[in-house]
Parts: sequence; C-alpha cells; structure tokens
Amino acid sequence: MVRDPFADDDSPELESVLEALHDEDCREIVRALSEPMTADEISEATGIPLSTTYRKLDRLTEASLLEEGVEVRPEGQHASRYAVAFDEVVIGLSEEMAFEVDVSHRLRTADERLADLWSEVRKET
Repeated sequence: MVRDPFADDDSPELESVLEALHDEDCREIVRALSEPMTADEISEATGIPLSTTYRKLDRLTEASLLEEGVEVRPEGQHASRYAVAFDEVVIGLSEEMAFEVDVSHRLRTADERLADLWSEVRKET
C-alpha cells in the first residue's frame, strides 16, 4: 500500500468510522462514488433525499472515508464534490488491548491537493 506523503496522518475516531460503515445510506453513497460527484448528483444516483445526503456526507467526511473538494465553475457558483478517500479500513488491537482503526488513504494527485488548498482558502475568506 502506497501512502500519500502529503496526507493528514490523524486517524479518525473508531466510533465515527464504525457508525459510518454501519449506516446503509453511507454504504450506498460510497458504492455510488465511482467518480467525484456533487451532493445533488449523489442524491439523484442513490435515491437518498438531499437533506439526508448532506448529513451522510458529513458523517463520511468526518470518518475520513470521503474527501470534499471544490469544483470551480466559471459563473462563480463553486460546488463541493465528494470522492472516496480510502482503499481499506483496518480495525485491530493495540498492545494495551484497545481497538484501533487505520484508514488507508489513496494516493492523491497534485490537482487534488491543489483543490484542497483552494477549498481551505475559500473557508477562510
């Protein structure tokens, strides 16, 4: 497994990952994301109501299972696009016999990292 040297190494909370993976709507969203999509596109592809889709996208993003990028549109109305952010999720036991979770993130392109930077700049302004 190749690790992204620019990825954030903070592991998500075990509970947030398990809750997201246990949720049928969240699993349906992950299955639908063969390519990055907006919330509207995801809602349409899965049949999940848009308000529910936004809640599930937040849950998946917080669990580090999806990444949110920005689609820059010429007319100025930028849109968030979501993509699957992991290759595998591993749950194991630490030496102290505590459960741990490791989400292996896929290698990200320079364009994806630049989109993330742009997204962070937009949040600050």
